[in-house]
Amino acid sequence: MDKSDDHHKTSNGVSGGAATEKWEDGSTGIRTAETMLRLAPVGLCLAALVIMLKDSQDNEFGSVSYSNLSAFRYLVHANGICAGYSLLSAAISAMPGSSSTMPRVWTFFCLDQILTYVVLAAGAVSTEVLYLAYKGDDAITWSDACSSFGSFCHRATASVIITFVVVCLYVVLSLISSYKLFTRFDPPAIVDSNKSVEVADFGN
Repeated sequence: MDKSDDHHKTSNGVSGGAATEKWEDGSTGIRTAETMLRLAPVGLCLAALVIMLKDSQDNEFGSVSYSNLSAFRYLVHANGICAGYSLLSAAISAMPGSSSTMPRVWTFFCLDQILTYVVLAAGAVSTEVLYLAYKGDDAITWSDACSSFGSFCHRATASVIITFVVVCLYVVLSLISSYKLFTRFDPPAIVDSNKSVEVADFGN
């Protein structure tokens, strides 16, 4: 029984080492592509942030600014956080062997998922506000605002479109981090004490 267990552990160690070695052999190109992909959202997030920060308009109908709308303030904050995280994660992923450990791979996986949903939420709520600004709402007698503040709406629209481009990039990053996690590390195993057989536990 002990020999069988030793053979099983040895074979697992060999296969795991081979998988890691195979990953490391092709990791340079993957690391470079991932680093560039993580750098791309930095400029886009800053562009969306700056456009929205400068979005204000004064005319005979009054004045309006992004700060008057909580959805647009949230979009600014979300893009700022995303830009900072993108720059930091790009710097870490560019380092050889920096993302080879399970804790770091799990960290990238979780944070990529969180940032994707944070930026998606910012774009979604801002889109709803823009829709009301363009179309109004007859049910509650809200008239459209963009007919009076067209410049403000155009700049806000540009910022929201750029934000959705960032969302697309983060969807790709989330897929990459998921692939890295679930192909490099085996699921936790449970040892059956009666049969001395290790069974992969997928949470079922």
